Amino acid sequence: MTSQSTLILLRHGESLWNKENRFTGWTDVDLTDQGKAQASDAGLLLREAGLKPDIAYTTYLRRAIRTLWLALESMDRMWLPVYRTWLLNERHYGALQGETKTDVSGRVGADQVHRWRRGFSERPPALAPDDPRSPRKANPYQSVSPDELPLTESLEDTLKRVLPYWTNKIAGSLERGQTVIIAAHGNSLRALIYLLDGHTPDTIEHVEVPVATPLVYRLDHRRKPIHREVLSRTFRADPASRDRANESG
Repeated sequence: MTSQSTLILLRHGESLWNKENRFTGWTDVDLTDQGKAQASDAGLLLREAGLKPDIAYTTYLRRAIRTLWLALESMDRMWLPVYRTWLLNERHYGALQGETKTDVSGRVGADQVHRWRRGFSERPPALAPDDPRSPRKANPYQSVSPDELPLTESLEDTLKRVLPYWTNKIAGSLERGQTVIIAAHGNSLRALIYLLDGHTPDTIEHVEVPVATPLVYRLDHRRKPIHREVLSRTFRADPASRDRANESG
């Protein structure tokens, strides 16, 4: 086990449904042109900082996968081994997926939407098992037991599925001294930040993960942070685009 390691957390760039202000969750939408540019720029930021990932982890959702591709391309490190897992997917937003946040707020009120989005244990209404949007019907998840696949999730639920993968897979890479990059989503990364920074259910409510902005952790031999840095530029997108994309989900 080495004494220190480096972990890079990278949320995907602006997606098509970020732009439309929709709850996305596990819906497999792609990046906008702005999101692609943000992802490429994130790779340039990492390259300029002298960071050279050795191994990459991402999700089953194309907005995270494409963000990773574009970032690695900017770093000239597309040859890296990449591990994909549904366990790092975005939080599942249940029956809200595909709806605009404005429409849902009009129906149930802004306070309820805030609790669904930011509360630690609040789950949105669940999908029915036979709903066409269910992951049980999607090709990437056919090898996963249906009982493991969520029909809705809270951040707490997301943390519970991320934690075993962190412990059993990602931690081993860090223990070997590898520089690890994880390209994922607002809420799956918030789950990791919850673990790394010792948050509580109350404090994690206020944590926002900006799009395509590398968050770099230097970790000690116990995988505890000894330094934390956000890599960013002054102007990464027009303000309206940036604010839309920074809305989790």
